[in-house]
Amino acid sequence: MIQRGREAEQLALDHLRRHGLSEVERNYRCRFGEIDLIMRDGPTLVFVEVRMRSSAAFGGAQASIDARKQRKLLSAARHYISSTGRMPECRFDAVLLNGDTCIEWIQNAFGE
Repeated sequence: MIQRGREAEQLALDHLRRHGLSEVERNYRCRFGEIDLIMRDGPTLVFVEVRMRSSAAFGGAQASIDARKQRKLLSAARHYISSTGRMPECRFDAVLLNGDTCIEWIQNAFGE
């Protein structure tokens, strides 16, 4: 399971890099939770949640990012930003992997 998660994150990272984003940090952890990828898209700091599901049944990967998970990601992002000493422009994206070949990148997937 952990290996599949790492593979999903690598696929997402490669996909985002192909679209011009650069990696800032992977698997940022704090007491509020974890952020899979922190990327930079020009001046924008992008917090990325990566979700993989073997099929789209029951809503697939997107449905697994529920309100509770979003709150945890927002809290972890606030913690990360507080450590930088400035408030950059930022957004929350999701990279969804349903099955083996389908990658969907949703920009501004959620936020305040």
